[in-house]
Amino acid sequence: MEEGPPDTPSRRRKSRPILLALLVLALLPLGGVLIHAIVPPPITLLMAQRALDGEGLSYQWRSLDQMSPRLVASVIAAEDARFCAHRGFDLEAIEQAMRANEQGRRMRGGSTISQQTAKNVFLWPGRDWVRKGLEAGYTVLIETVWGKRRIVEVYLNVAEMAPGVYGAEAAAQHWFGKSAADLTAREAARLAAILPSPRRYNAASPGPYVRRRASRIQAAANTVRNEGLDACVQA
Repeated sequence: MEEGPPDTPSRRRKSRPILLALLVLALLPLGGVLIHAIVPPPITLLMAQRALDGEGLSYQWRSLDQMSPRLVASVIAAEDARFCAHRGFDLEAIEQAMRANEQGRRMRGGSTISQQTAKNVFLWPGRDWVRKGLEAGYTVLIETVWGKRRIVEVYLNVAEMAPGVYGAEAAAQHWFGKSAADLTAREAARLAAILPSPRRYNAASPGPYVRRRASRIQAAANTVRNEGLDACVQA
């Protein structure tokens, strides 16, 4: 039987930089997640890209306590009604989306608030498989390290809500001229209604589609609050 090259001290020394580099690459995502469990993200890649395209940048961090609970309930109702029940991935929503795609019907994907937060904070815009794989990994990390309340807090601070406008506070000021803490139920529902396409729709003077969607979201948000579907984010 032919033997491989001997494991000499010289070979071990040469392999150490490679192993160290692999270790650093493995720990970088965890480091970022640990930092942002406490420190607000200063800027995201999407914000930077839009700013470089000349759209400007309006981004004002606010804690969850400084936002209207109506907005929290509205976003959960609109984006991820089972947010408090899953561990980052809504398998039921994914199955529904796959069945709809097979039948040729248009339907939003099963992306959860956790997945959207992971994508918005740590990754670049796009739909390639590499990014989706990294998104899944970051989703597991933030669900484990941050918890639900922090995930919603970060999401509501970095989500794009108008061209060049990010987060609840900047959006409330942009669309309604008030703080995110003072949003009414209708205003909160309108912000949630434009989230899928914030560059296309107007929350202050909405057209028929946004008005209808906001009305449904406002009713669903009442259900979220009355049935405790937002309990995991309450202080």
